[in-house]
Amino acid sequence: MQLIRRFPLFFFAVLLLAGLSSCSSDGSGQSSAEETPPKEKVPVPKFERDSAFAFVERQVAFGPRVPNTEAHQACKQWLVRQFTGYGAKVIEQDFQPTAYTGITLNATNIIAQFNPEAHKRIVLAAHWDSRPFADSPISEERKQEPILGADDGGSGVAVLLEVARQLQAHPIEMGVDIVLFDAEDYGESGGERAETYALGSQHWSRNLHVSGKQRPKYGILLDMVGAKGARFPQEYYSLQFAPQVVRKVWKLAQNMGYNNYFVNEDGGAITDDHYFVNTIARIPMIDIINRQPGTQTGFGEHWHTHNDDMDIIDPRTLRAVGQVVLAVVYREANGEF
Repeated sequence: MQLIRRFPLFFFAVLLLAGLSSCSSDGSGQSSAEETPPKEKVPVPKFERDSAFAFVERQVAFGPRVPNTEAHQACKQWLVRQFTGYGAKVIEQDFQPTAYTGITLNATNIIAQFNPEAHKRIVLAAHWDSRPFADSPISEERKQEPILGADDGGSGVAVLLEVARQLQAHPIEMGVDIVLFDAEDYGESGGERAETYALGSQHWSRNLHVSGKQRPKYGILLDMVGAKGARFPQEYYSLQFAPQVVRKVWKLAQNMGYNNYFVNEDGGAITDDHYFVNTIARIPMIDIINRQPGTQTGFGEHWHTHNDDMDIIDPRTLRAVGQVVLAVVYREANGEF
């Protein structure tokens, strides 16, 4: 027979109160679990390829976006309105670099911040200017006239505009900085000085709009991401400075069924905007860029020619790149990347 000890009624009351107190971190009667519920994961939204295609068309409608032109100024104002309309904090980072030709360029890096107070951040980038010359070695006409740059400039910007639209429609807590670099394509053709290109990313890398704990964890640059038959091999500097990001992005893209775009091949070294972000700002950044090893230039045959117009743009390519970028952003925000 088990001996049952009898306790006074008040002792049970003391025990009960102690038990309630132990469930609350601040004496409010609520558990800490109730106060800080786990964050809900935000599903990766669908990238709307027709929306991105329309964004390319709108840029091309301004004409060549060459610094010191009316088309450049009008497109800048439109881009700022678009990002502002999507709820971003927009910074216009004006600067006046000297081009290799000796002229002063009135240029602006456009920075769209989502969740500007967040410490955890990534940066997505593209250049928004277009080439002032059609000086590809395979170009045969109007070589001194500026090109429309539907793919070379326009496509990367269009993808990031659609990403911004989705960030407004499907908010996350992580910080995202979308940076459109200016004066990327005003460099010396065939010259040995790589620094004559990517003037906007050089300026931004030396004058970051964030500091300390708000420095982006890593970045993704988009360049020529809209053409028919595009292929994105793994670029050399991306592998040197951000190998883990390259491997994760390409594996994710291939798992999503885009292995015909994101190929496990050597893409060679490209001195693009990401090079200066890596070497000056010291932020790991990869470059998703269309490379065509079978061509004379190593790029698509429309590169730096007047054929870089809307006829070269394929909504399916925009969708492939845009959906992968959205997956990276939302998986990173959910702690799954």
